[in-house]
Amino acid sequence: MTRRAADVRLDSLLRTACDVIVERGLANTRTADVAQAAGVSQALVFYHFATKERLLAQAFAYAVEQDLARLDAVIRSSAPPLTKLRRILRLYTPAGRSTSWSMWIDGWAESLRTPELEKVSRRLDLRWRQDLASVIADGVADGTFVCADPAGAAWRISAVMDGLAVQLAVHERVISRRQFAEWIRLIAARELGLDPAQLN
Repeated sequence: MTRRAADVRLDSLLRTACDVIVERGLANTRTADVAQAAGVSQALVFYHFATKERLLAQAFAYAVEQDLARLDAVIRSSAPPLTKLRRILRLYTPAGRSTSWSMWIDGWAESLRTPELEKVSRRLDLRWRQDLASVIADGVADGTFVCADPAGAAWRISAVMDGLAVQLAVHERVISRRQFAEWIRLIAARELGLDPAQLN
């Protein structure tokens, strides 16, 4: 197998593993399930991942990295901090079937029992907080935001978003997407000395 073929196969296996995980959950996904869904042998899955835990951690990272790529595009843009903040808040809102949020929620839960997954989950989760904190700090520096503690504000805003997103993704019709967006704008505005209407 050439290096290029191995990379393509690995990408395909990770995409398939994500589909299986969304359907079965991290705890109930077996390497045999991924192999069957991908139409390959279980030995090939182990060739790429060595253990089930590594497969699950890398599939979780693969799914989440797609969210983070969208976040990175916002961070790297030349938009002013207020525009970046609006975009980040929109990115965080669960949409549609919310495959991404299913992976995050399942990943957090399984991280309690799987050290390898916990390391990946923590690293990726902290990137969200750090990027949000950097946008807040930039907004403080240019006078857009009023905030004495950008890192703390990023954690508090993220904590509220996480809690509401779990409710929105897991408990259908408990809150609406409109309520989610309004409450997040309200929390962010209070943290950053803004009028919530500025985050519309």
